[in-house]
Amino acid sequence: MLRAHGDLDQLQIVTDKPVPQATAGHVVIRVGASSFNYHDVFTVRGMPGIKVPLPVVIGLDLAGTISAIGDDVSGWKVGDRVLVNPLKPGVGLMGEMTDGGMAEYVAADARQLIRLPDAVTFEQAASLPVAYGTAHRMLITHRTVKAGDKVLILGASGGVGTACIILAKLLGAEVIACAGSDEKCARLKALGADHVVNYQTTDFSKWAIAQYGKPERRTYEGGVDVVINFTGGDTWVPSLRCLKRGGTLLVCGATAGYDPKEDLRYVWSFELNIRGSNSFYEEDLTALLDLIAAGKVDPLIDRAVPLDQAIEALAQIRDRTVLGKVVVTP
Repeated sequence: MLRAHGDLDQLQIVTDKPVPQATAGHVVIRVGASSFNYHDVFTVRGMPGIKVPLPVVIGLDLAGTISAIGDDVSGWKVGDRVLVNPLKPGVGLMGEMTDGGMAEYVAADARQLIRLPDAVTFEQAASLPVAYGTAHRMLITHRTVKAGDKVLILGASGGVGTACIILAKLLGAEVIACAGSDEKCARLKALGADHVVNYQTTDFSKWAIAQYGKPERRTYEGGVDVVINFTGGDTWVPSLRCLKRGGTLLVCGATAGYDPKEDLRYVWSFELNIRGSNSFYEEDLTALLDLIAAGKVDPLIDRAVPLDQAIEALAQIRDRTVLGKVVVTP
């Protein structure tokens, strides 16, 4: 539970919070697994323009079993296994505007429920919405990556980044994964990345140009086809610089700064496409569940911890010492 904004010491494990009741249109879920995102760090710190109604239980992503059903709920029964879309209609994100998944029980609007295939575990499902749902929409729903494309991914070791590697490889792309240590790079190579770049020691843009050639203005030679950049900040212009003529820069966030230096000369000279992708929708989540059930996708989970170790686990997300998702099992 978060009672005041600040550092992670503002979070507390509480044992006296009542189990939520199933009100009209809602169900109560016994949480099987929940997962952290860097968004949870932002929620704890406080975000400009977003007023979080404190106190609140954090955690956007969760899956579990229905334990109680309120009036006016049809199509569901106690015992059904579900994934919860974190966006509560008319309210906002769970774990931010209303209590989220870092608890034993949570109430959810029945409209948020997605049926969980038997072949998908709670841990796999809880890894999906924010990270994999965002990556799926950005790469697959928007049809921005195709077989044979050279795809450079910044921030590749986090939840969204590893999801992008997995999905880009599924699409048949050649993947260049950029991370901040040799250890992470080695693990991303094992995950399936064709090339890895430690951006702490190597300029990723210069590496791409050395590997594939300098982008040409009058031909389609040189450079990479797609750069996935949800960091922003100082990485923005270097991302433009290594894109081939007609290439695409995909953006779904700005963890290093939303107001970067711009250089429009690259945009017009190389006829670049900049494509934004906002969050995820139910169609993305159901498609991902089908891919997992078919054995085509398996979310990368760095570790699973019990609820009493959740604060320490979120600190590892904050400090960027994990690879992939961190799951909490109450």
